[in-house]
Amino acid sequence: MNGYSTLLPVKLRDDARFNTVCIHAGQEPDPTTGAIVTPIYQTSTYVQDALGVHKGFEYGRTQNPTRSALEGNLAAIEHGKAAFAFASGMAATGAVMTLLQSGDHVVVTDNTYGGTYRLFERVLRKYQLDFSYVDTSDVEAIRAAITPKTKLLFLETPTNPVLRLTDLAAACEVAHARGVPVVVDNTFASPYVQRPIDFGADLVIHSTTKFLNGHSDSIGGVVVAVNDAHIEWLRFIQNAEGAILGPMDAWLVLRGTKTLPIRMERHNANAMILAETLAAHPKVARVHYPGLTTHPHHALARKQMRGFGGLISFELGSLERARTFLNSLQLMALAESLGGVETLISHPASMTHASVPPERRLQIGITEDMVRVSVGIEDIDDLKDDLAQALDRV
Repeated sequence: MNGYSTLLPVKLRDDARFNTVCIHAGQEPDPTTGAIVTPIYQTSTYVQDALGVHKGFEYGRTQNPTRSALEGNLAAIEHGKAAFAFASGMAATGAVMTLLQSGDHVVVTDNTYGGTYRLFERVLRKYQLDFSYVDTSDVEAIRAAITPKTKLLFLETPTNPVLRLTDLAAACEVAHARGVPVVVDNTFASPYVQRPIDFGADLVIHSTTKFLNGHSDSIGGVVVAVNDAHIEWLRFIQNAEGAILGPMDAWLVLRGTKTLPIRMERHNANAMILAETLAAHPKVARVHYPGLTTHPHHALARKQMRGFGGLISFELGSLERARTFLNSLQLMALAESLGGVETLISHPASMTHASVPPERRLQIGITEDMVRVSVGIEDIDDLKDDLAQALDRV
């Protein structure tokens, strides 16, 4: 038994494999027409058969069949018990943080996404939550940071954008020994590459905008949970706060998860080739990619990941060199976000992590000369050619 049995349609066995689960979990042919694709239920409310008698749906904020199908799909993919879809990845993170109370303490991966840092520091500290940022690739640093007030360990692995890894099994063991639940932002890896619940995580967050959707045409987020108390609260807060994923976006992500395995195979393969190409280039000072044997966490990546993901970051020696490179690209798009079929490239210091103070950026390794690439699924030779011509101008 792999945890799928309560979530899968009858036609799927409870030992269905990952690729099959991505396509079928949470979805049945439409009972009205037999449509193989889950319809977009674009409705705000539902007619009741009689007072207090309905078909399981009352109001669009509380329930929507398209969103429910996606939630079943993502729960199964992540080996969770239930999932809750939100309007963005940050809304999903915000929902998880409502599990806490004033005075609680959270240990956080230091090289976390800039938007997460902004939420924690600029918003949630106003409500007397406390945060400690540590290098969670060091399990002893996690252990030392946990206090009697610690109520959550918030991990991101691989990190954005330095691509450090946390040993999930070891981190969960340390946290659980102190009664601390573990939440993992799994956006950078995708559930194809790693499934944190298998290593002991209690909650998994994704920005569905990224690899799960895969087509750069939807904003969304999801929380996957295994603990009944967490599930009960998340169901309540999703309805109470109302930051739900709309039916059209839910449908788009359902379309995306059907091709997640084959897209991730290409993301992994292309990124590995580009990382090796960059590492061998004389104008590149340093490459961060877990697939390279020079990466400090390469052995851990081989143990807890399937492939090494579609993100690479590298350093060019100066801000001016990075600017020249970025402005010279022709095929790769200079844009924030990641996980789409097209290759996106960005400058973390001024884009994704601009909200992080400069001195803190330097502490966690985000330098002015760093470039981040979300490697798409284009022909690898075209990507290599674009990199080469841009580097020639540096």
